[in-house]
Amino acid sequence: MSDTIAAISTPQAAGGIGIVRISGKNATQIADRIFYAADGKSLIQSGGYVAHYGYVHNKEKKIDEAIALVFRSPKSYTGEDVVELSCHGGLYIIRSVLRAALQNGARMAEAGEFTRRAFENGKLSLTQAEAVMDIISAQGEQAARAALSAREGRLARKIEELKEKITGYAAHLAAWADYPEEDLIPIDKDALSHNLGDCITRLERMIAQGDAGKVIRDGVDTVIVGKPNVGKSTLMNCLAGCERSIVTHIAGTTRDIVEEKVVLGDIILKLADTAGIHDTSDPVESIGVERAIERMNHAGLVMAVFDNSMPLDERDRNLMQNLKNRPCVAVINKTDMENRLDVDYISSNVKSVVYISAKNENGMDALSDAISKVLGVADLNPADGILSGERQLNCCRNCLDMLKEAKNALDTGMTLDAVNVSLDCAVNYLLELTGERATDVVTEAVFHRFCVGK
Repeated sequence: MSDTIAAISTPQAAGGIGIVRISGKNATQIADRIFYAADGKSLIQSGGYVAHYGYVHNKEKKIDEAIALVFRSPKSYTGEDVVELSCHGGLYIIRSVLRAALQNGARMAEAGEFTRRAFENGKLSLTQAEAVMDIISAQGEQAARAALSAREGRLARKIEELKEKITGYAAHLAAWADYPEEDLIPIDKDALSHNLGDCITRLERMIAQGDAGKVIRDGVDTVIVGKPNVGKSTLMNCLAGCERSIVTHIAGTTRDIVEEKVVLGDIILKLADTAGIHDTSDPVESIGVERAIERMNHAGLVMAVFDNSMPLDERDRNLMQNLKNRPCVAVINKTDMENRLDVDYISSNVKSVVYISAKNENGMDALSDAISKVLGVADLNPADGILSGERQLNCCRNCLDMLKEAKNALDTGMTLDAVNVSLDCAVNYLLELTGERATDVVTEAVFHRFCVGK
């Protein structure tokens, strides 16, 4: 924290503009050594939120013309003095500017160190810091909106409100236990049980939203299954927007898993087109079928394809049996052909059924809506402050366990001390979530996935 750090904060590729960020107590002094303002003014004397035009040099040799943006502590991203040098975005130029900063007293920033300093200087909570990386990696509108909402503190405020409630209950119990002779408000066990139940409901809702949020942020492993020649590969190509799978009228064309990442609606599907599931004596085809079944058993979403122009057979029925209790959409394909399929039987076994013609690319909107409902994201409000990642979800799950333990202890007549121990643990998990009581190990894990320059 005592060092002044520097790094390239734009992508390591040629572009219109490249930015070198310098942060720390000597940021303006270091920047002043390598930047000459056109008006002759020193960056050391500059106020905050001021831009200066000039050029960057190294030992009297011009590197490039540049704009120097000066931010003063504590009103900066990191909470420290910050200077951002914006130059032309050629790789040689921007690396030369960084090298000049390093040669004049700055240290190369580590991955995520700018954001970590913002966290350690109280500019961001840990959940807000994690949202920064989620904004950078967002691949869809909902993911970006959810990350921006968390970055603006919506999630942190929800957690803070919950923490204050639980802390208040714990403080009342502690005061009652420690100062029995004082004239304190008596503990209303029924009211406390009701309030703990309300906190439990809130946490359960946050966790459910977090699980759905993982889908819009990270995508979902999706497998396309069905018997041979029902149109799995045609559906794969339709969703991918290109010929990823070979399509012929010959059953068994697909023998290995073909993978592609696509965006359907606002959901990232990590698609896998598999071999048709059927009995075969062909050893190569048999391996493909085994891989298809294995992939289906581990998928986060299954698209089971059925041929609208053919009657149901034993292979279709066996497939539906294997789909019980799995997140699944039954896709009735070839609706451009005469119906010979027992659709009622499928509907009675699979909750979500859609009708498409992959060949004609019809029904894709209905498929998108069905997938959103099955994955629980249809009613998700990205601006509501959604938990992000396993660390945050685990903190909330642990807190939920402790709240349930506290409520159970209260309802079964255990001592109020026992109730309070569980409440204290619940509060600690929320403090770990926000970073107020996060260990170095937790903090290192959070910033490890950041890029250098952020």
